[in-house]
Amino acid sequence: MMTTIKVLTKINAPIQTVFDLSRNVDTHQQSADFTKETAIDGITSGLINYKETVTWRGKHFGVYLTHKSRITAMSLYDYFVDEMEEGKFKSFRHEHIFNEKDGVTIMKDKLHYEVPYGFFGELFDLLFLKNHLINFIIERNKTLKALSENEKQ
Repeated sequence: MMTTIKVLTKINAPIQTVFDLSRNVDTHQQSADFTKETAIDGITSGLINYKETVTWRGKHFGVYLTHKSRITAMSLYDYFVDEMEEGKFKSFRHEHIFNEKDGVTIMKDKLHYEVPYGFFGELFDLLFLKNHLINFIIERNKTLKALSENEKQ
């Protein structure tokens, strides 16, 4: 069963600033500090681009996990997509979509994923995982918003 999460974030900053901070590996590490997430392979610093990979190691549910993603689509300042190549999910696709209106950037996160382990995986998703991922994105986006809005001053 596919789970979809959508999160909308309004940021008072130019679209280019928000887009580049969203694909900056250093910014991601800073924004995911609460999970001790670090880039351990592939692009481990700076901007990640189309077809490039990054492998993350972070602590989720008390366990260190690794997750390798590749940027599978990118249109500068409009959107980019990262998809899992190796990790604990059956499938994982994160769409990052950006629109700017009157100096305000609307950032949309669309996360589509499937969990393994049949009924037990689905139960875990329902009880814990979906909320964990929503909170992860919200916390990450708070950092992106603060950094983006500070950068324009």
